[in-house]
Amino acid sequence: MSADFLYTLEVILNGLMAGVMYSLVALGFVLIFKASGIFNYAQGVMALFAAMTLVGIQTGQIPFAHLINAIFGTEMHHFGWQVPAFLAIILTVGVMVLFAMIVEKYILHHLVNQEPIILFMATIGLAYFMEGFGDIMWGSEIKTMDVGIPSGGSLWLEEYTLGWAAEGERYWGMYIDKLDMVATLVAVILVVSLTLFSQYTKTGRALRAVADDHQAALSVGISLRAIWVIVWSIAGFVALVAGIMWGAKSGVQFSLSLIALKALPVLMLGGFTSIPGAIIGGLIIGVGEKLFEFAIGPMIGGATENWFAYVLALMFLVFRPQGLFGEKIIERV
Repeated sequence: MSADFLYTLEVILNGLMAGVMYSLVALGFVLIFKASGIFNYAQGVMALFAAMTLVGIQTGQIPFAHLINAIFGTEMHHFGWQVPAFLAIILTVGVMVLFAMIVEKYILHHLVNQEPIILFMATIGLAYFMEGFGDIMWGSEIKTMDVGIPSGGSLWLEEYTLGWAAEGERYWGMYIDKLDMVATLVAVILVVSLTLFSQYTKTGRALRAVADDHQAALSVGISLRAIWVIVWSIAGFVALVAGIMWGAKSGVQFSLSLIALKALPVLMLGGFTSIPGAIIGGLIIGVGEKLFEFAIGPMIGGATENWFAYVLALMFLVFRPQGLFGEKIIERV
């Protein structure tokens, strides 16, 4: 095989891996929108908050240490212990479930049957509150996450593909990040589990009923409060998974909350109500932006990955606004 073909294949594979990372964030949006009709602007900040909480618990950091030290003049920052990664993840899941219960009780409970724009504005306020609260609780400095996920290129894959190129071609093997491989495996497990949960469980069917009509769901005995706690808890867990993957890749910092912006084109392609669509949309975006940067980027100055996804999403909005897998909107007049 020619080196050009192998480089193109490498770009496609890396695009698929990047697309999976985008899809992990998009899943949280889909879950909440599918179950409650709310576009959760705070999903990206939830990923940031979950990652900060995980690192704080794992490193034994004292919550609100900066605030406590400023008030009492102390110099306390850590408890002096390290929590194993698995236990820290379990405790962080508990924190995200508690967060879901607080959101339901103090925000969603008072907004039943309100207009979608009001619910959307509520999630904007929630996002800014969580961002500030997370900084006060855990500090705003960049944190390093280590939960045992391998990173760096796979030497075995590089050595295995080194001989694929034709004799005389300059090719040094295929580079695929091991972290991206793990993220792909986790995403597959999540999508399959969530799809089965949504389609074949009583709770999953109740989630869809609540999304269709709040009052009708209440009239047949479905607890709206319980459903919202469940779906926000699941979305919090998905945010934690996305936060772990992105945090392990690029560090836990403010920019982690901005990954939600990259999930928007994924949602526009895949549809706001489809769990498999979030994955397919992410793969299309990931492969598309990598191939475009590889083939066209050098001709127009590069840096096309920053805007390619949004241009592609704009084209979908014009010709197929419901996305590839979204439910077609039918209005009767």
